[in-house]
Amino acid sequence: MTESIWTRKPKAAPARETLTREQIVRTAMETLDADGLAGLSMRKLAAKLDAGATSLYWHVPTKDDLIDLLIDEAWGEIDVPDPGLAGWRSGVLLFAHSLRAGIMRHPWLPEVMYTRPSMGPQAMAMGSRGLALIGAAGFTGRDADFALGTVMSYVLGSAGGEVATRQMARKAGQFVEQLAGAVFEQTNQIADDTMRESARRRVEGDIEGMFYDSFTYGLEVILEGLSRNATE
Repeated sequence: MTESIWTRKPKAAPARETLTREQIVRTAMETLDADGLAGLSMRKLAAKLDAGATSLYWHVPTKDDLIDLLIDEAWGEIDVPDPGLAGWRSGVLLFAHSLRAGIMRHPWLPEVMYTRPSMGPQAMAMGSRGLALIGAAGFTGRDADFALGTVMSYVLGSAGGEVATRQMARKAGQFVEQLAGAVFEQTNQIADDTMRESARRRVEGDIEGMFYDSFTYGLEVILEGLSRNATE
């Protein structure tokens, strides 16, 4: 693994330099949210900032460094309540919903977060607060790590699946409901009765509501499991 932007000593900017790392991250985030990873390049970003490539690379030497900065910026938006104010279970619930909302705002996040280690200050602060929240339920050591990891993995998987479905529909030039209908028509031709019935329930219901209901159902199951092992 090469040296991280978080451990590399920052270079002092030239005296006449007006571009800042904060400007770069903000513009890159806007680009990613609108166009996805395919729409982000250092060359295009420099043009949007009306800056030369040399100036951009002075602040952010590589695209991997930029992705690290963007991931950390996204982590900084996630709300992790104080367990002393919310209680551990309500706090985990709020944290999970905040994380899901963050992924909906930044649909590129699930695609990149496992390709880069999250070592930035925002990620570290979120992890520390998350462990404090889990610790309020009585989890310690590796059990606390596993409990927090379970919640985060569930949210990222559930929200990531929703994001992927929306992206699939957008690429096909369809609404999610239209995509679901097309999938149902094909499923109806090849699936057994059990899967046809499952597909029918999905297409006949409120798709947006189904995404949310599915998420909250799974989250409640996890919270119930954690409650049984809590020693608060």
